[in-house]
Amino acid sequence: MTETVLKRYYIPTATCLETPPVLRVSKIIDYGTLVLTYMASYPDRLFSAADLACTLGLGQPVVSKVLKALGHHDLVKSSRGAKGGYALSRAPEQISIAQIIDALEEQPFGLTECSATPGACYFEAGCHIRPNWQRINAIVRRTLEDTSLADMMRPTTGDRDTSGVQPQGGREVPSSAISWSIRK
Repeated sequence: MTETVLKRYYIPTATCLETPPVLRVSKIIDYGTLVLTYMASYPDRLFSAADLACTLGLGQPVVSKVLKALGHHDLVKSSRGAKGGYALSRAPEQISIAQIIDALEEQPFGLTECSATPGACYFEAGCHIRPNWQRINAIVRRTLEDTSLADMMRPTTGDRDTSGVQPQGGREVPSSAISWSIRK
């Protein structure tokens, strides 16, 4: 008598092959912050979406989408007409990074599902790490609330120098790996 052996094979789906998500700011938030810091540099000027797109090297549809969302959250104001355009609705010191994120993200802020949307995770009720994620989430959120658009316009000071950052493992991270850039 021959015995039939059933084997299970794991076949990865397309989503398993994709790069896993990492903790970082989305492009739309990055672009929105870039647009607002540029606008804040010229407080007496009105900007068109086309001018901002050309100056910053971004696509006009993206800039238009950003300005529309920021306008819905009263971070920018618009005026119509031949000499119309967009301007900040208040001083850069009164606009927090948290407000920008809230205006541009389509979901609530949170580092994990359960910190963004309570009840969204099946394991939430018995999760022993949830309180720690909530604490971390609250710290990050407070930092975003305490950081203004004006802060983003200032160069970092020497006490925030990242040129000698030592991650776990002791290898120094070159400062070129930590630079900020906007790419199309």
